[in-house]
Amino acid sequence: MSWIGRMMGHAGEADLKRVQQEYAPLLTEGEHIEAAYQVIRDLFIFTNKRLILVDKQGLTGKKVEYLSIPYRSINRFAVETAGHLDLEAELKIWLAGSREPLVKTFHRDLDIYHVQRLLATYVLR
Repeated sequence: MSWIGRMMGHAGEADLKRVQQEYAPLLTEGEHIEAAYQVIRDLFIFTNKRLILVDKQGLTGKKVEYLSIPYRSINRFAVETAGHLDLEAELKIWLAGSREPLVKTFHRDLDIYHVQRLLATYVLR
């Protein structure tokens, strides 16, 4: 994905090898990264056990929040594909105890169906 797309807040696939090396300390025994997507400086990581949202804060990005969402806490999710004139696809995730969904946008070139398959695989167990 182009840097313009990332600056607009659209997620694109992250370099999986780099993500695995950098975020290995966050993983539990037997946990591995399935896919990772980057939005500007932030990242969301799909593992075989949970979804990890990485929020880099401040100008330097040295302060980082790691939000761990076990798949069992996801009540439902929706994907919206990009149309002919749309620039992005969208992912909505509803968490237990929350009325409003967590919404992430993806660049239209990203395979939103792969994201949907990942969620379906782990949420529907």
